[in-house]
Amino acid sequence: MANWRRITGAAGLVIGATAAGAGAVVAAERIAVNRLRGRPGTAGERFGSLRGLELTVLAEDGVPLHVEINGPDTAPMTIIFCHGYTVNQDCWHFQRRDLSDHRLVFWDQRDHGRSGRSAEGSGSIGQLGTDLKAVIDAAAPGPGPIVLVGHSMGGMTIMALADQYPGLFGTKVAGAVLISTTARGLEAGSPWMPAPIRPALTRALPTVLNGAAKGKRAILVERGRRVSADLAFLTTRLIGFGDGDVSPDTVAFLEQMIRDTPIEVVARFCQALLECDLRDSLPTLGTVPVTVVVGEKDRLIAARLGIELAAEIPGAQLVWASGAGHALILERPDMVNQAITELLARVAGGGLPQSA
Repeated sequence: MANWRRITGAAGLVIGATAAGAGAVVAAERIAVNRLRGRPGTAGERFGSLRGLELTVLAEDGVPLHVEINGPDTAPMTIIFCHGYTVNQDCWHFQRRDLSDHRLVFWDQRDHGRSGRSAEGSGSIGQLGTDLKAVIDAAAPGPGPIVLVGHSMGGMTIMALADQYPGLFGTKVAGAVLISTTARGLEAGSPWMPAPIRPALTRALPTVLNGAAKGKRAILVERGRRVSADLAFLTTRLIGFGDGDVSPDTVAFLEQMIRDTPIEVVARFCQALLECDLRDSLPTLGTVPVTVVVGEKDRLIAARLGIELAAEIPGAQLVWASGAGHALILERPDMVNQAITELLARVAGGGLPQSA
């Protein structure tokens, strides 16, 4: 096994070799960030300020899950939103704001946001599916139908639910919207990684993150994340968004959510995302109306994987977001909201399912 001292020593040589140009890089970075931050923002948008009726749901293993409910209890359907990796329920800001005529349920996945921490060990997409079942039982009990909306890892959470509880689909679950997600692991790497080293970098990533998340190294990493805000802003804009004109306030909002997620959590779910394979769940999903939304310039989950997902779910509809990146729910909220609204109309037009 590689020695950590040897690894960090090698990293030090690389850092030393590049130090001469660091001043110029930092200066260019600051100029770029100042220009971007100087652009007009999203007028009057108070990101992260929208809240709902709070509910604590205990997961199967006792982890408390933070849930919030908005909208009228008399609405014919409940929409449950499942967020992605390293963010929290606040990422659904525009959906909470604009779909308020419906009964909306938002929750922080375990280890994220205001939810509790898991026991030591790696994260599991299967466990997230079980958590979603607990949220459904607590926040949407009774015979009323639900529609599930998931972004990135949240989409995988919905697939895990379908794999574990197929009887819910067509009875309790009436439809689903899957955004910027895939049914199979990202073992081939993400598009943001340089192609020649993508396989090696993907294999090394979980080990590097796990090492960085332990002991004093975790403290140093967290300290570094706090002081490198400009670089984090540029990275988030590059990897998270496809549109170069996206509001700097929107970029900063996403970057802050990511930075607030501890490195331990980032490491915990990395391996699970790389290795998951949920393709066996897709026939179950196909028993209800499904919409798959894909960003053309998604640099985290290749657009071809989203297209493949839509093709493998029987009857699924594909919504193609030209020029958009991974964070579609923030970059193209009107398109996402329209996709959700049209899915609700499809569900209602086909007759709402009756729970057993």
